[in-house]
This record gives sequence, structure tokens and C-alpha cells, in this order.
Amino acid sequence: MPVCKQCGDEVDELVAVEVAGKKKKVCESCAEEAAQAEAVAEQSEAVVQQMMGFRGRR
Repeated sequence: MPVCKQCGDEVDELVAVEVAGKKKKVCESCAEEAAQAEAVAEQSEAVVQQMMGFRGRR
């Protein structure tokens, strides 16, 4: 049985996702959590950039 790198649980299938710029093989629930965290980080960065008047992309 494969083991999730994020939570350490044994799962039937692993999903390859990019977490903090590195690819990791995690279970589906950890992959969903990582996607949600990434979306929140993008939104908060956009708010800070708007607040500071930044025009452009990184």
C-alpha cells in the first residue's frame, strides 16, 4: 500500500501535486487541502498587491 507523504496514511492511490514549488505524491484529501491553501495564498497576495498599488506580475 502506498503511503501519503503529507499525512502518512496508507491509501489506495496517490496523486502527484505541486506543494510549495515541489512535486509530492499525496492522497486525494491532502491534494484538495493543498489546492485550497494555494488558492487562498494567491488571493491574499493579490489583495496585498492591490493595496500597495503594484501593477504587474511576479
